Amino acid sequence: MKAHFEHINLKQANALLRDKEPAAIIEWVLQHAKRPVLTTNFGPYSATLLHAVTKVQKDMDVIWCDTGYNTPNTYRYANSLIDNLSLNMHIYAPKFTTGYLDTTMGIPQVNTDEHRLFTEKVKLEPFNRALQEHDPDVWFTNLRKGQTAFRSKLDILHINKRGILKVSPFFYYSEFEMELYLQKFNLPNEKKYFDPTKVLAARECGLHL
Repeated sequence: MKAHFEHINLKQANALLRDKEPAAIIEWVLQHAKRPVLTTNFGPYSATLLHAVTKVQKDMDVIWCDTGYNTPNTYRYANSLIDNLSLNMHIYAPKFTTGYLDTTMGIPQVNTDEHRLFTEKVKLEPFNRALQEHDPDVWFTNLRKGQTAFRSKLDILHINKRGILKVSPFFYYSEFEMELYLQKFNLPNEKKYFDPTKVLAARECGLHL
């Protein structure tokens, strides 16, 4: 655990924040943060977190690990949000081109050693590189209860195995509430999204384990 979070009782903090609006959660967390980052995949409802966090801290470092396998719609969506929200982007890409990977291994079948190697190449290695360079103490993410069995066991705040305080301001939001947030702030959404390291929506790619 990062030393300056030792005084925070996570159980009490989560209870305190349970009924707060995302903006209030973000403001509370940033009082304790020294090196916060926000990660995004520009998938469904990404605009909610990007908007909420940058409304509180405009220059927040935003990390995107672009696997190279996003849909054209996702790339257009990302470009639109980067411009319209003036995001402070840090984009990390695999060391291997999509063309090379397509030729040498393609997208392997999930739950195989080949797919685990593929995930390491296109997402985990770039992500670990990003964390090494930014060394964050706080990581804002858009995890929500019910997305996967693993995520349902978490809460708004939790400390991951790296000792980073992970913050999910929309953790208890339903899909309907996410839609309402987008409508309230006239934000776009992206649902033509594909993650080759998950393939199935209920799978974890490894970033959040």
